[in-house]
Amino acid sequence: MTTSEPPQEPAEPGEPGALEQSEGEPGAQPPAAHWPTMRGPDPWQTWLRKAEHLAVGRTADLPVPAWLRPTRGERRWPITASIVVAIVLQVLLPQQVRLLPQWTMPVLEGALLVGITIADPVRVERGGTAMRAANIGLILLLSIANAVSAVLLIRDILNGSAGSSAEPLFATGASVWVTNVIAFGLWYWEFDRGGPVKRASGVVRHPDLMFPQMASPELAPPDWEPQFVDYLYLSFTNATAFSPTDVMPLARWAKLTMLMQSAVSLAIGALVIARAVNILRT
Repeated sequence: MTTSEPPQEPAEPGEPGALEQSEGEPGAQPPAAHWPTMRGPDPWQTWLRKAEHLAVGRTADLPVPAWLRPTRGERRWPITASIVVAIVLQVLLPQQVRLLPQWTMPVLEGALLVGITIADPVRVERGGTAMRAANIGLILLLSIANAVSAVLLIRDILNGSAGSSAEPLFATGASVWVTNVIAFGLWYWEFDRGGPVKRASGVVRHPDLMFPQMASPELAPPDWEPQFVDYLYLSFTNATAFSPTDVMPLARWAKLTMLMQSAVSLAIGALVIARAVNILRT
């Protein structure tokens, strides 16, 4: 007398014995060669994990980029040189695009620039309320003076009193346009992630302006971080393309600032070129 064995449940896929049935039997599984090959890890999830590790400095194979860790402040001379260029361009503007005498605004701007340079001469490392107020005040003076010149230039073009020669008109329009690029570059530089001093300290993790090197840290050297030249390039491309090119604004203030700069650049460029072409044809 033989003892009957209890009925066995059909093997689940992936368990031993699941593929031992022949292909002709009911419920037979196809051979392993017919199964689709497994895909690799999701690149988006891999990038997110790397980003999380970068934020806390736990990645062994990828060093923490400079913009996420404390570093030395950037050198001051590019900022100083750009401001000097803007002041010189304002001095060279004709009187009809000014409200104040020729040397009033340049003297005020130069005094602030000298004070800031004496207080923090080599690198941008000194913070504090007084230094921040002096920097913002200097940029504000540059912006106000240039905005007044832009409005007066546009008024003269619309009124037909911009002159009968194209060369002075081009020179005035180019001076206002270049000063506009420098001023907005200073605004981006001063306010992105709390300013240059906070950026150097590495305490602000969320950028207001996303540079390509931030989105792809594996393509940038580990010591890369945004400096004034990068913000000046952002200002130039936004003034010529009237839209973001490689740097994307994330904060609302950055979007509104870029909108304002594009509008000013478009108005100056279109009107100056149209008026100059009209003069040349006559």
